[in-house]
Amino acid sequence: MKVRELMTTSLLTLNEHDSMQHARQLMKQHRIRHLPVIDDDSRFIGLLTLRDLLSATVSRLAEIDAGEIESFEATVQVGDVMNVEIIAVDAETDLREAALCLIEHKFGCLPVLRDGYLIGILTESDFVRLVADMLEQEEA
Repeated sequence: MKVRELMTTSLLTLNEHDSMQHARQLMKQHRIRHLPVIDDDSRFIGLLTLRDLLSATVSRLAEIDAGEIESFEATVQVGDVMNVEIIAVDAETDLREAALCLIEHKFGCLPVLRDGYLIGILTESDFVRLVADMLEQEEA
């Protein structure tokens, strides 16, 4: 199997100029943990994960009210907190190779690129769905 057979192609993305607040809202609304980041020319430039977002967020334990935290997050751009050192794969990459990459690097996802443009994303959830489908087929 190839990555193209399993990757998610219906993608939500962020622009590097979007705010952390916008990123948090998208993640919460769509129940996702990874958002690819594109530049103004729609080229893939990085990835924002829930972990990145939490690392850059002011802790609620800091005795700052929620309104102040939201105001702060509205001023910080995604480009300032995203991860730019990303391993990506091609749609024709062998699925086993992609799975081993996720395991080896402890990634939650791999962006799928063609000529620098995002065409999909492969996540841990995609693999769990694949296993569930395979088990269902085996039981049938």
